[in-house]
Amino acid sequence: MLEYRYDTQLLIDGEDLDEDAINDYFVQNFKGDCLLAVGDEDLIKIHYHTNEPWKVLEYCASLGEIYDIVVEDMDRQARGLHG
Repeated sequence: MLEYRYDTQLLIDGEDLDEDAINDYFVQNFKGDCLLAVGDEDLIKIHYHTNEPWKVLEYCASLGEIYDIVVEDMDRQARGLHG
């Protein structure tokens, strides 16, 4: 069993986005690992492993428009099932 089950990926389209501030918010407020928050002030790519992807989506949606959302169940994938 994986410690963090869901691979959560998305793009945030917004204004004055700060990848460092977003990274800090994740570290301080969400349990997970493998965080990637990269981009510029208009577009940020998020990749994060967590057990609560809905919290990640809610926060990111507060920053701008979110799209290309992918939430994959890595536990199912590890068992050879469709994630």
